[in-house]
Amino acid sequence: MKGMIKSILASMAILVASCSSQQSLQEYYVDNSENPNFLSIDVPASILKMDGVDLTPTQKEAVESLRKFNLLAFKKNSENGAEFEIEKKKVKEILKGDNFVELMKINSKYGKGVIKYLGDEDAIDEVIIYGDSDDKGFALVRVLGKDMNPAHIMQLMQAIQKSEYKGEGLGQIGDFLKG
Repeated sequence: MKGMIKSILASMAILVASCSSQQSLQEYYVDNSENPNFLSIDVPASILKMDGVDLTPTQKEAVESLRKFNLLAFKKNSENGAEFEIEKKKVKEILKGDNFVELMKINSKYGKGVIKYLGDEDAIDEVIIYGDSDDKGFALVRVLGKDMNPAHIMQLMQAIQKSEYKGEGLGQIGDFLKG
């Protein structure tokens, strides 16, 4: 009887594991952090150097809700075009998941993208910014925080523009995002 119960529990565990076969965004980051086609960096929110910047109370609240950023960028070159297309498709598939809520689409001279979030609309835990360009590659930024508010996203961008932050501490990703 014990053997039968163990078999049933093992089968249930396998069944549950197979149901969630789609890769999570976190798993995607981990799986590709050592891939030479990717640039990867984890950055504390303090890197934005917001101390001493004249912020409105709403901007200050937005900045204080941040914890860290995870950046992952695929730098396309003449040799990895096929892999770029495969990886771009994987990311877009992950971002189609039901748990991601679209905040806005981006369409600029640099490429196309989207901003999505995870969590409740009044208490966001993660904002995902994805953008791609057929000639440069793609960048995926996870903004991790606590109880972030969608209305504060624009305030946060305005606060960053007010700061003296120019991408220091980002290394190759800073260069990639600028150029």
